Amino acid sequence: MLLIGALLVSLQALALDFTPHGTQPGLLWALEEPDACSSCHRGFSGTAPEFMPHSTWSGSMMANATRDPLFWAALDVANKDFPGAGDFCLRCHTPPGWLNGRVVKAVGGGTSGPGGASGCQLTGDYDNFDSKGNDYSGLTCHFCHRMMPTGPNGESGFIGNGNTWIDNTTTCTNPDGSQYGGPCRRGPFTYTNGTLEPPHGWVKSEYHEQSQLCGSCHDVSTPDTDEGPLKTLVLEGGVATTRPMPIERTYSEWNRSLFADTIYRDGMGEGPSGVPAFARAQQCQTCHMRSSQDLTAKACNQNPDGSRTGNLPVHEFVGANAWVPGIIKVEYANNVTGFGREADFERTITNARAMLASSANVETSILSYTAPTAGSAGSISVRVKVTNLSGHKLPTGYAEGRRMWLNVKAVSATDAIVAESAAYDPLSAELTLDPQAKVYETLQGIWTPGSPGECKIEEAGKAQFHFVLNNCIRKDNRIPPLGFHPVSPGDPNGDELRPVGYSYPETSPGSGTLVNYDTTDYTFTLPAGTDRPIRVDAELKFQISSKDYIEFLRDQAITPPTIPAENTLCAGGPGRPFDIGPQSASRGEYMFALWNNPTYGRSPPETAGNASTVTTPN
Repeated sequence: MLLIGALLVSLQALALDFTPHGTQPGLLWALEEPDACSSCHRGFSGTAPEFMPHSTWSGSMMANATRDPLFWAALDVANKDFPGAGDFCLRCHTPPGWLNGRVVKAVGGGTSGPGGASGCQLTGDYDNFDSKGNDYSGLTCHFCHRMMPTGPNGESGFIGNGNTWIDNTTTCTNPDGSQYGGPCRRGPFTYTNGTLEPPHGWVKSEYHEQSQLCGSCHDVSTPDTDEGPLKTLVLEGGVATTRPMPIERTYSEWNRSLFADTIYRDGMGEGPSGVPAFARAQQCQTCHMRSSQDLTAKACNQNPDGSRTGNLPVHEFVGANAWVPGIIKVEYANNVTGFGREADFERTITNARAMLASSANVETSILSYTAPTAGSAGSISVRVKVTNLSGHKLPTGYAEGRRMWLNVKAVSATDAIVAESAAYDPLSAELTLDPQAKVYETLQGIWTPGSPGECKIEEAGKAQFHFVLNNCIRKDNRIPPLGFHPVSPGDPNGDELRPVGYSYPETSPGSGTLVNYDTTDYTFTLPAGTDRPIRVDAELKFQISSKDYIEFLRDQAITPPTIPAENTLCAGGPGRPFDIGPQSASRGEYMFALWNNPTYGRSPPETAGNASTVTTPN
């Protein structure tokens, strides 16, 4: 029966188009390689690289989306769970490969060849320069700067799943009537009287200043096939809907927050009492492409120093991932880190940590305290409040293995830890889930009918992460952003944005707007003889990949039907066998080996927000 079931899934997959919307493979004008842009837009000797577009992009996860070993391990699980689903994943992670017909769909019809959904038909390799023909260059300059809000014939734009429209014309007519070969580079600037005008075709694009552009990839649902959504959302209690299963909703979280409110977005007037100034005019780009204040800021080496000070969106695209860039920097150092790109990765890591530091505010207060004595124990109760300062849920993004938690310690006057909640062991990568532990995360699973039914997230006691098969949300206690209203009038989709298995109060009764903070109370016993005064330290920790997730990816690779070693999986593909990356290991085993390598620290937790401390009177 298992073999018959697997065969039926395979036959169903062959009949599905996982990516039916937006621009399809077969461009009239190919995407140009990032190296072609670097001569003008990269900071070389004598030019500060902290603001130049190529220098800031090249260390980002955008530039390295096709080198990310965690992505490849997850891709193999998706293809194992539903053959061919990798087409859906690779569309966002390698636009050059996908649009040029080297994933599943070939240019002119047909398929790209064996293993296309596994990336086996991509050209180039992990540690090549970002030059012509290297499909491992991630989301490239030319891809983003050719994106359009609507299709070539006025077709509606899309939000989510990489359903993008790409300018596919062969001639660009500048606003002054001059013409250039190839499509226009689209961006947020207008050049007047020749000032700073680039030596290529260009057109001003308001779309590139708007969050909708980011939402094209940063809202992800179950694959929207040509036959409808692959999986539809099942609510608590087994209530079925017809809506696509939400995998991640960063854009929608922003769109339902005060950051997206048109009253404040246009900068007119003041916000309601208590609303800080940063809540106005906040597109995704405001935080993730901050304007450089450097006195020498410029966008091109041909422009004068300072020509863009305060008016240059820096292409750092930084988020919370400070772990994987460090892996890529070392593993693919042969060519990827050429031209000073090692420093680009280091800037990405530094900026990610700074972004995490600005994402939250942690406050700790004492509720009650009984001092310990030489002969009797004492106790202390504290309240920890975490306020989300970001423009989306905290944490946000891809859910599998990603989590935040509060680490709270009671410390004696001699710096001895006498009590702790959510202790993390860096050697074992184990997080202790004591009864008071608070972990912020979203857990998705597969609805399993029964009496009662359940949203199943484990198998034989081990956590499972089958995002392409998931159809329910077991838990979502992530902290809402400021002004978050999961349900809007006339829009039923609040079911995919609201907390699950947890509740946040409304800012006022009936407002439908949730508070952007969470409070947790802790009580610790203080052993007799504890040296006073007692200090309580609270820190919010963030981790990209839990031990459970990394072990799951490995186990999926070695559990029948096993996933072959990468060179075996892709035998006969362009440039194979590779001498870099997984090679004779499966991608899941390779990812586990990287995680287990002391150099990379088993996805070490990073501190988010500020450390908060309170001390007893004596």
